[in-house]
Amino acid sequence: MILNRINRRTFLFAVIACAAIPTAACSQETERRSSSAGQIRPTPVAMTIYRDPSCPCCEDWADIASRSGFSVSVIDDSDMVALKKKLGVPEALASCHTSLVSGLVFEGHVPIHHVQELVASNEENFLGLAVPGMPRGSPGMEMPDGSKDPFEVIAFDKNGKTRVFARV
Repeated sequence: MILNRINRRTFLFAVIACAAIPTAACSQETERRSSSAGQIRPTPVAMTIYRDPSCPCCEDWADIASRSGFSVSVIDDSDMVALKKKLGVPEALASCHTSLVSGLVFEGHVPIHHVQELVASNEENFLGLAVPGMPRGSPGMEMPDGSKDPFEVIAFDKNGKTRVFARV
């Protein structure tokens, strides 16, 4: 009988190898191989950016998000006030564009690493993050001379309550 010829070590190795096959197959569903570096990286997270068609800085922020690994769709919307209200963005936090990622709202020129941080945290207390106005030097608002204004990234919830998430 074949089982008599297999020692315990060989049997355990075979069991472990068989158990790894479904795990590897599942991970291939959610990851893709980078052709240039041969590294595995996560499938891009979808980001929808709504912007006023007359605002060019929104395209710059979209480019930054895309280069950071997001799968970006840009939608022109001439009634951004209504959209922001529908999505729960407090009026005092309004900026030029509004983005949606994984059910969260990102208003204005939020640094991409803060977007990634909130998305990864699965934080349920926040509806999103905002950078009110259009601060010089924020992502997409870089100045030719490199000048920057300090700004805050504000977290907000469904009830309109806010708190400082980060100071930049």
